Amino acid sequence: MVGRLLMNNLVSLLMKSFFEFYTLKGVFKMKIAVLYGGTSNEREVSLNSGKGIIHALKSKGHEVIGIDFHPNRLEEIIHLKDEAIDMVFIGLHGRYGEDGRVQGLLDMLGLNYVGSNVLASALAMDKQRAKIFFKEAGIPVAKDRLVQKKTFNKATFSVPFEFPIVVKPNHEGSTIGLTIASNEHELIEGIEKAFLHDEEVLVEEFIKGRELTVAVMGDFGKEKSLPIIEIISKNELYDYEAKYAPGMSEHIVPAPLDEAVSEKIKRYAVLAHQAIGCEVYSRVDFLLKENKEPIILEVNTLPGMTETSLFPDAAKVIGLSYADMIEQFIQLSLRK
Repeated sequence: MVGRLLMNNLVSLLMKSFFEFYTLKGVFKMKIAVLYGGTSNEREVSLNSGKGIIHALKSKGHEVIGIDFHPNRLEEIIHLKDEAIDMVFIGLHGRYGEDGRVQGLLDMLGLNYVGSNVLASALAMDKQRAKIFFKEAGIPVAKDRLVQKKTFNKATFSVPFEFPIVVKPNHEGSTIGLTIASNEHELIEGIEKAFLHDEEVLVEEFIKGRELTVAVMGDFGKEKSLPIIEIISKNELYDYEAKYAPGMSEHIVPAPLDEAVSEKIKRYAVLAHQAIGCEVYSRVDFLLKENKEPIILEVNTLPGMTETSLFPDAAKVIGLSYADMIEQFIQLSLRK
């Protein structure tokens, strides 16, 4: 037990040293715009992420402009070009933020921004197509079928795997529109419910296992994984309430795992991040089956950044405060 604690402490020190090594010394103060809010179903989470990011940047001495983003007010973004902005920090979640659209706009304006580019953002948001890249990289994925609203016929629809079946919008996050179907009637209802949120629905085999997530950050091609977090939900599923309501989930970090299993999951996390071309940081979600086989769920290019979110929890374990973590993202983005 003592040996394991010493090993965990050593790993934390090494991880902290790695990120400190890659931080620019004599950091200069910058003018940074923070985009938050947005119009997706994850707006409330983004508002909280934005507040945390703005406070952290100001604590580091940066000049900060906060923008509650809306696609009908793009002139607020366009005007940033005249504001001598050094960097844009995207604190948005979900559509019109996490899916590459904002990144494309910023690219056209010639504005630097934190995080992944257009293609990586769009791929990560497309759960089914991202899985093709994960599978190609050798990362285990769940069996699935993509359902298109334009061609869906409930009278002839069938799936080649057994119940229960997971049904979810292909381009949503935070388990929005998700159903666990235990029979054909619930399956069809779940698909129609998911179509209210997306034109494409992902139907997957149900995987029973432990909820794990891995934060990844670093320079392109040199990324490292942070300690794995296990999520214990108070609800049967790790749903929207369990993710964001106070006291509805517990984060255990580092997760109690065999060393070999832990290293495999960390390696898969970095591989997934790199497979779709992510930059600076991401968070990769897994389910760990009873036979200790990890199954990847998705990559989040703009994970929650509230003071109590998962990524900051992992950073804290390696000695990075919330403000230091946000500063790391800025410094890594300057070197993209």
